[in-house]
Amino acid sequence: MRAARVWHAVTFVVAAAALVLQTVLVITGSAVLDETAVPPLGTRLLRLVGYFTIQSNVLVAVVSWLLLRDPGRDGRGFRVLRLDAVAAITVTGLVHLVLLRPLLDLEGADAVADALLHVVVPLLAVVTFLVHGPRPRVDLRTAALALVWPLLWLAYTLAMGAATGFYPYPFVDAAALGYPQVLLNGLGVAVLLVTLFALAGLVDRRLAPRPAESG
Repeated sequence: MRAARVWHAVTFVVAAAALVLQTVLVITGSAVLDETAVPPLGTRLLRLVGYFTIQSNVLVAVVSWLLLRDPGRDGRGFRVLRLDAVAAITVTGLVHLVLLRPLLDLEGADAVADALLHVVVPLLAVVTFLVHGPRPRVDLRTAALALVWPLLWLAYTLAMGAATGFYPYPFVDAAALGYPQVLLNGLGVAVLLVTLFALAGLVDRRLAPRPAESG
């Protein structure tokens, strides 16, 4: 329990620090991805909270805080939240590595925030999940409910993009790619998420303590 709390605490602190740093950079007018102009503060903050990266890091911070308080926490809502956090932060790291990192040329605090949000937090979250669980917490109903948030995120992103012309990532830019291609990209991410849900469930079953071990 003590070791688990340490890992959850470290993950929470790093995720929270990364979110605070990125928010400060946005408030001070730091560029995000390929923006060449600095929009008004309210617009910058609205765009910030719409990023999948930011939302997945928030989920990790929330889950880590809950597990820091109770490393054996359970409940349907918590199971969905935790599965979303682990899978989404993994997607964040993978998509950033494969698709987004080549587009970025960051220095100083911007590079630090980028590394924390896209590399350090994903690694901490995944390692903590593998080593400290708790488990078992993944089942078919949990996986089905965990798909709701990513689908809502995509719907919100496309709606906001249609209304404002801003899309947080190139692969969801319907104005440039068209809706068929964006939906195809979204399907690809959904398949990746379902695959991660299945892998999380497999890990959960394989590493779950046996009755003799948990007694």
